Amino acid sequence: MTSDATFDAALDLTRQWCEIPSVKGDDRQITRQADAVVTWLKTELGATIVSAASSKGRPPVIHARIDVGAEKTVILYNMYDVMPASPEGWSVDPFRGGIVDLEGIGRSFVARGAENNKGPLAGMLIALKALADAGKLRVNVEILVDGEEESGSGAMRDYLAASDCPLRKSASAIFPSFCEYGGGAPRVYLGFSGIAKGEVRVDGGQWGGPKAAIHSSNAPWIANPASRLVEALSLIGKPPTGELANIAIDAEAAGIISILAKAFDPAAELRFRRTETFSLQGDAQALLEHVLSTASFNISSLESLPLGSDGVIPHGARAAFELRTPPSLDPADFLSQYRTALEKTPGAILNVADSYPGFRFTADAPGVSALLQSYETTANAPPQIWPWAIGAAPAYAFAPHAKSFLLAGAGRGGNAHGIDEFMTLEGFRRFIQSITLWLEHVANEPEAA
Repeated sequence: MTSDATFDAALDLTRQWCEIPSVKGDDRQITRQADAVVTWLKTELGATIVSAASSKGRPPVIHARIDVGAEKTVILYNMYDVMPASPEGWSVDPFRGGIVDLEGIGRSFVARGAENNKGPLAGMLIALKALADAGKLRVNVEILVDGEEESGSGAMRDYLAASDCPLRKSASAIFPSFCEYGGGAPRVYLGFSGIAKGEVRVDGGQWGGPKAAIHSSNAPWIANPASRLVEALSLIGKPPTGELANIAIDAEAAGIISILAKAFDPAAELRFRRTETFSLQGDAQALLEHVLSTASFNISSLESLPLGSDGVIPHGARAAFELRTPPSLDPADFLSQYRTALEKTPGAILNVADSYPGFRFTADAPGVSALLQSYETTANAPPQIWPWAIGAAPAYAFAPHAKSFLLAGAGRGGNAHGIDEFMTLEGFRRFIQSITLWLEHVANEPEAA
């Protein structure tokens, strides 16, 4: 089990780093957090800093290395940026943090970043340090810490894509996180979905509509940008879920889903997703097959300009979106088709902020068996294995450098991006232990053929 000294050191480091509000757009605090991570890696872990540079004004990509002369190398990836937070509604100041006894959950450390992802970042580094200090580290470790994960990891993806990227070829890469979602069994994802983010916009002054909001009595002869936007949005995605297409579930994925469905509780998933009803009906297997196979276009915000005006024809309208695809589909392909379709709607403009494809690995990929082993003594229940996550992560960017990229770790956290973000103290102990065991087991895992 995780010793009290190791646990206390990890909790203290989590607390220190959660006090730094490293929110997107706050360059001073982002730099402060990056410097704190680099300093800790050098002074406490004795790591070699391969790179900690900022590119194109973006948050630094931190790349550090522990070389113990082993034959095998692995990657530990994590992040140091967090979402914004204001104190209203929190049990403690979100950027000071504190121990709170949460009803139905137990004693937890509450702070912005506690779960996502400064707690896991600190825990993984302390686990690595404990092994290294004890002389028990049997793999070389490449450490990558991302400063803009919450906004697409653009700098990290560019770093990994560079022809001269100094990252060493690795057996496996993991993204240590609290994977006991909602307090249930820990999850193992063998891949991730792709994602595109952007907006559809209609500006009246660019196509003969109003250049400024005017009285709605002019509706019979003045085109409405909001109506034009609705027309544009009708060209993609079936309501109410925005479904675009479905892939065929292959044999390996079908087998994994069949086993997963036996333990999957849709009602519990609803509680985790903070909703009351699925828009679709069916048993666990049908729901899982549908959500995993579906490409969907989600409208995350919809507004006319100026905001909050009544009785007018607006001068503009916009809709923000996220397009998510299972690993075998590329969101860029759908956006290309959509851009062509928008030619039928004069004035509608598609702005894509970011896009990348999904990626999946096989169940026998390096690192998977070591992860399952690590859960045997640390997790509350046998793990749920998913063929891929419905959430997105840039696994494709790691694929040239590692034979797998896995979200990994026991432990429970919650309320990421929300009020009273937390990690349970008991779960944090399990998390540290699971990462320690993974590093031990992966060293002994047979090499893939």
